[in-house]
Amino acid sequence: MWSDIARGIEAATGRHYAISERVPVAGGCINRACRVTDGERMYFVKTNAAAALDMYAAEAAGLAAIGATRTVRVPQPICTGSNADAAWLVLEYVALGPLSEVAAAPLGERLARLHAHSADRYGWHRDNTIGRTPQHNAWCADWPTFWRERRLEPQLALAQRNGYGGRLQRDGARLCEHLPAFFGDYRPAPALLHGDLWGGNAGSDDTGAPVVFDPATYYGDREADLAMTELFDGYPPAFYAAYEAASPLDAGYRVRKTLYNLYHVLNHLNLFGTSYIAQAKRMMARLLAEIH
Repeated sequence: MWSDIARGIEAATGRHYAISERVPVAGGCINRACRVTDGERMYFVKTNAAAALDMYAAEAAGLAAIGATRTVRVPQPICTGSNADAAWLVLEYVALGPLSEVAAAPLGERLARLHAHSADRYGWHRDNTIGRTPQHNAWCADWPTFWRERRLEPQLALAQRNGYGGRLQRDGARLCEHLPAFFGDYRPAPALLHGDLWGGNAGSDDTGAPVVFDPATYYGDREADLAMTELFDGYPPAFYAAYEAASPLDAGYRVRKTLYNLYHVLNHLNLFGTSYIAQAKRMMARLLAEIH
């Protein structure tokens, strides 16, 4: 595998590359990851089973799309590849630390600039994944329809197959039926999204500048990105202040952020099991209480 990876780096960069050292690094709960070097040039390499090639190709496309906006820094994709035993994604190596207080405000402002990049519909030119779960991005002209058909209903169907029925499915079906009630006359522009912007997917480089990575990119309501930043521990207050100063949010965000984060909690339920079911049910109950 490693000689094949080296040949892929050679082909992508046009320069001979022979790996002289590889060091395992943290790569999340889905992939294995290494830092490789030839003594001069260093890269970050994710590896997984051969079937992961399409997932890696979609991730590389998302990084390239965000990088092309020249708004917020992402690790630049170098190449993807596979053989009979494994698939891999090679990225620019970025010396990353946690998102610092100093980087928080610049990230908020740069994310607002990223979201200013728009399309004429919601979706993306290819499907990708959210974690290991397929994420469907077929183009759609109507945002509530997109959120129902491409986000909530697939997660609910997967939950049903995983054995989570009963109240979760009843409340989920009712919520999907009444989804337009959460939007009224709010018509979000299709913004280029990171798509998986929890706190673990943002950091600071060795200059102190913000970096985002591991995207699940598509064009959608910018509120969906902001909502996920609040799902777990949240970002520093300076991040939100800078975003609001650059691009104020609609008042309905206070309610809709729960709707957007429900998608991710359902995904966590499907990926990691029953520890997320109570949270999903509480979120549904809170949303259904908003329907008049």
